[in-house]
Amino acid sequence: MENQITRFHYRGSLKQEYTKNTDTLSAALAECKTQVQGLIQAGKIMTAALYYYKHMLFLYCEAIGEETRPEKYCSALTPYMETFPGIEKSRIWADMYHIYYHAIPEGIDDWKRPSTPGLRRGRIAFLYPDKLYSYIYHHLNIVKEGLLTGDKYQSIALHENILFSYFEEPKTIINIRRDPSLESKVIDDWLAVDPESHFIHLPECKGANFMFLPAYFTLGTK
Repeated sequence: MENQITRFHYRGSLKQEYTKNTDTLSAALAECKTQVQGLIQAGKIMTAALYYYKHMLFLYCEAIGEETRPEKYCSALTPYMETFPGIEKSRIWADMYHIYYHAIPEGIDDWKRPSTPGLRRGRIAFLYPDKLYSYIYHHLNIVKEGLLTGDKYQSIALHENILFSYFEEPKTIINIRRDPSLESKVIDDWLAVDPESHFIHLPECKGANFMFLPAYFTLGTK
C-alpha cells in the first residue's frame, strides 16, 4: 500500500464573486501550493495540478499510499468555494470517476518521470447527455482490452457530463498491457459510432473536442 500510486480527480466550484477577481484568491492559492509541496516532500503525493474554467476547478492528484483529500491541502480555498450536494452531506470537492487511461501505476519506481515534464496539461470536454453512456461504454471497453497506446500519464475522469483530462508532454507512449506490438481492435467500435457526435463544441474549443485549461499550479516530484 505504501508503494501504491492512485490517481484521483476532483471537481470544485468557485463562488461567482471570485471568478473575475482572482487577486483575492492569490494568498489562498499560494497556501495550497505550499501545502502540496509539503506533501510531495513528505512522500504523500507525486503530482498535483489545479486547473480552472470560469467558476469551475479541476484538480488532478497522484497519491502515494492512502488518499490525501483536497479538503486538507486546499483548505485555504474553502471560503471561496460552493458546495456540491451529496448523499450523506454536502462537500466542497466532488469526486470524478476515473474512466480512461493508458497505463496502470506499478509502484513508485515505475511511475517516476525520468525528467521533469515539459508540460502538465489539463483539458475538459462536454458530452451531450444522450451520448454519455455511449462514451462511457466504448472507453471502458478500450481500457478493458488494454491495447490502445497513448501517454502513460494521461487519464480522463467524468463528473455529470464533463470530462477532465490530464496528460503530460513530451508524451511517454505505452498501453495498459505494456505491449505496443499489439493493435487495438476495440477502437474500431468507438470510431464507428461517430466520436465527434458525442461532444458539445463550445466556441472556446475552436472545433476541438477537448479544450485546454489554464492552471493555478502544476507540481510534482519530477
